[in-house]
Amino acid sequence: MGSYTEMSCKDFAEALAAKQPVPGGGGAAAVVGALAAALCSMVANYTVGKKKYADVEDDVKQLLEQVDQEREQLLQLIDDDAKAFEPLAAAYKIPKDDPDRDGIVENATRDAARAPQEMVFRICKVVAILEQLEQKGSRMLLSDVGCAAYLAVAALKSAALNVFVNTKPYRDSDALWALDAENAAFAALDTYVPRAEAVGDRVAGHFSDDL
Repeated sequence: MGSYTEMSCKDFAEALAAKQPVPGGGGAAAVVGALAAALCSMVANYTVGKKKYADVEDDVKQLLEQVDQEREQLLQLIDDDAKAFEPLAAAYKIPKDDPDRDGIVENATRDAARAPQEMVFRICKVVAILEQLEQKGSRMLLSDVGCAAYLAVAALKSAALNVFVNTKPYRDSDALWALDAENAAFAALDTYVPRAEAVGDRVAGHFSDDL
């Protein structure tokens, strides 16, 4: 498997549409999260160097550095998510009468949950950054802040869903990793989805009272 991050948009979309297990929803969530981060970077780049925003330039530069890192991490998670699926698929092919099967499947499932867990964490950081850019970024790019916010909502919900897909089989077991992963995902949804939606809605309201 090559790197999905090296694909063109067209090729990635075709790979996503194909009858193959990866890339799938997890990879798509990471892409959308990376696009939200990229829009944040664009807003910051257009703000830095403008006299009008000289008093917040140092803050915006710091935000730019942070969100560039989050974008790179989210892109890496596209490949990480796909790679984690291979051992999980192999684990499910182990005969059910193999006494080691359950342990191998659980370990592979736990590993498969790590990429979407990391996506959730990274996207939450993007939301916190775009909240600041709503206040400090160039007013000329306010709509891009709003777009980033709505993309972040979709990415966060999608990444969390992929966490729940992996933890569901162990929800009623003694697997503490599953409980911890679910609790973290639910906490992220409860806190950061409303925050991101609030940014998007404020921006939308700035342009039209009908939205």
